[in-house]
Amino acid sequence: MSNDSLFNSPNAVSDVAVIGAGIIGVACALRLARQGRRVVVIDQQEPGRGASFGNAGHLATEQVFPIADLSILKRLPAMLMDPMGPLRLDWKYMPRALPWFARLLLNLRPAPFQRTVAGIRALNESSLGAWHRLLETIDRPGLLKEDGSLLVFERADSQQAIEALQARMRQQQVPVDFWRAKAVRDAAPQLSEQLRGGLFFPRTGHFLDPFQVVGELVHAAKSSGVQFLKQRVEGGQLNESGVSLITDQGRVSSRHVLVACGAHSAKLTAALTGKKVPLDTERGYHLMLPHEHERLPFAVTSLERKFIMTPMADGLRLAGTVEFAGLDCPPTMERAWQLHRLSKGLFKRDLSAEAATPWMGFRPSLPDSLPIIDRVCDGRVLLAFGHQHLGLTQAAVTAEMIAQMASPLTGTQPHSLPATAPYRLDRF
Repeated sequence: MSNDSLFNSPNAVSDVAVIGAGIIGVACALRLARQGRRVVVIDQQEPGRGASFGNAGHLATEQVFPIADLSILKRLPAMLMDPMGPLRLDWKYMPRALPWFARLLLNLRPAPFQRTVAGIRALNESSLGAWHRLLETIDRPGLLKEDGSLLVFERADSQQAIEALQARMRQQQVPVDFWRAKAVRDAAPQLSEQLRGGLFFPRTGHFLDPFQVVGELVHAAKSSGVQFLKQRVEGGQLNESGVSLITDQGRVSSRHVLVACGAHSAKLTAALTGKKVPLDTERGYHLMLPHEHERLPFAVTSLERKFIMTPMADGLRLAGTVEFAGLDCPPTMERAWQLHRLSKGLFKRDLSAEAATPWMGFRPSLPDSLPIIDRVCDGRVLLAFGHQHLGLTQAAVTAEMIAQMASPLTGTQPHSLPATAPYRLDRF
């Protein structure tokens, strides 16, 4: 039997079966294949068609704090009442979400909060270098524009909050500069003159086309022998030879499995490890404006309006908002169109929404805002999910960590990686 027919048969045998063909799963698959492993990637969608398709494209190394703090208690009524608010909890989903939110609140106490910040910061500090290394290995460094990002503010009473955030960022050693209004106008002259200033983060960047990034990694992975199966994984179990996965087309056997299917990872993780993971999903929206090129030189976020605008090859992407409504509730695309309304007044001339396209995707989120990156069950099960809104940012460093876990005896890495303790499964 040829190698191709082996891997495309229902009983394909591999060294590692990667479940999930998003940016994290594909990046991990490529790294593992280049270690000499036989790798198969399984997903019910084409590669990159999940959350990786529609993210903001921002390499958000500056975002070292969780999206929530204790003020979430004050915002809970608005979350329930305002369907267009930046943070929304669906009434119907509230009973299922309450246990997750209870754990979130417990993690906002001072000691666990500091552990979360340290864990996010460790990954983010390694992310830019990891992305450079990954893109260089596929000879596509130009996919990433490392030109910084800007957080702007409009109201005079917001300056105190901006200065406090700058102080907190500097405490975490995040490179940040305060820009007055003139500096904002000089760098991004199409923005409104009503903006009072902002924080510029020089060690960030953005991708011109996040979906293309996945595609280029897939091409490189296939060239390294990685096989892709379009199947739905419905369950799995461990056995003496490794792992047996149940799909909608039969069984797939592998010596090891990597669970990297984002917001859909909890069920398979429980089946393989016996561990119930408190995974939920932040439903994120974007609106793509195809007629808006050359408006911004880099990603710009609004402090008051709480959304981000990222220049891309196909136009300007407006992204943001967090909605807790689970995996099964239909998308509320009006939330995507709300992003265009939020943009009004941020530019000297309003953005065009002609031929705009809305999108919704699932960000996998754990209540301590840290991902699970781990090796369990005597090494037969690898885990890489729960990166919330930092999946794109942390994908390359996660791939390096998984590759190191998969081959712990091959020697030290030429570069340091974050310690794995904060991201272990057994913290739950």
